[in-house]
Amino acid sequence: MSERKQQILQAAIDIIIDEGYGSLSMRALARASGIKLGALQYHFRTRDDMLRALVAYIADIYHHNFISMKINEPLSIKAVMKFAAAEPGDGRLRSDKLWPQLWAMGQVQPLVADLVDDIYAEYCEILEDLLREAGSKRPRVEAVSLMSFVEGSTIFTASGKRWENDEPEIRSVVYDLVDRLYGGDT
Repeated sequence: MSERKQQILQAAIDIIIDEGYGSLSMRALARASGIKLGALQYHFRTRDDMLRALVAYIADIYHHNFISMKINEPLSIKAVMKFAAAEPGDGRLRSDKLWPQLWAMGQVQPLVADLVDDIYAEYCEILEDLLREAGSKRPRVEAVSLMSFVEGSTIFTASGKRWENDEPEIRSVVYDLVDRLYGGDT
């Protein structure tokens, strides 16, 4: 993907985070990117093309960070949970603000719902395999439950939310639960 396309997609992410997904239009994106609408349509012919590229761009960032995590530390249930809870890379996604917007977008944009679901599916499959290795009798259900704990907590602990300062302790409770259920090294 060209650097210019990445800049445009980052501008789309910034619009979603700062103004809400309802503000993301091709015109708004062209304006935020400092280009004319026709130039934007050279890169992304339609809004659906742009949305596909946007979610693929976000998924790619997470996927590359996950590959790096797998290389740099042993793969474990807790490591995957911590990875899912962490802000990837350089913080440009501001996940605590972006993901709630993507969830909301998915309610009105089936394309976004499907693509975001694919991101979750990758993590759940990995967790499911690790849980199976740890002896779980219901690895799929447990994988989805664990991801729900981590992802759901962002609704309450995102930047500016009432329980923002409790975020480390809330995550600690989830990780303690993982330790109790699957052992400290899983």
